[in-house]
Amino acid sequence: MTKFILVRHGQTEWNRVERFRGRIDLLLDATGLRQALAAALRIKDLPVSAVYSSPLQRALETAKIIANQLDLTVESLDGLIDLDFGEWQGLNASEAAKRDADLYRLWIERPDLVRFPGGEELADVRERVMAVVDDIAVKNPDQLVVLVSHNVVCRVLLCSLLGLDNSHFWQLGQDVCAINAFEIRDGISTVTTINDTCHLQSPAAR
Repeated sequence: MTKFILVRHGQTEWNRVERFRGRIDLLLDATGLRQALAAALRIKDLPVSAVYSSPLQRALETAKIIANQLDLTVESLDGLIDLDFGEWQGLNASEAAKRDADLYRLWIERPDLVRFPGGEELADVRERVMAVVDDIAVKNPDQLVVLVSHNVVCRVLLCSLLGLDNSHFWQLGQDVCAINAFEIRDGISTVTTINDTCHLQSPAAR
């Protein structure tokens, strides 16, 4: 059995103002750095053997803060990178709705049917993130590992682990720097924690 801790990265300015981020390489803001440290302190006493991250800086920063508490290094994996929102990257919800009203409505109602102009669809994310998880499970038997990724990736991965199709995307909450946990035994996944943000309730994390 391989156990996983799945962490969404800490806050960036674009998270705060709610812009589509995707492949735009943003840094954590001051709040995000505090959130990452709070997550790291929550995890530091666990027997983690490896830390893996999306290659984007907001995830890498979060992962490095966690890894520092564990005396580990971070391995960057392209399969954990955020969804490519294509031409929507940098837009807020109002701008996206004005630009592509029908597509925005579909994104809210049936996200599994959306391919972003010049970008990806949720099925692309699901294929690559599950390939990463399967590979890590094979390479880390009887170990606990940390994955640091993004909102879309975390939601899609949790849908897959729970046996849900991508139409359930919006039904799984995923706050910034939330902690999730799951395990895989003989190819069967069990999700044990979803969207845990208890570590963010301390004044030091705000």
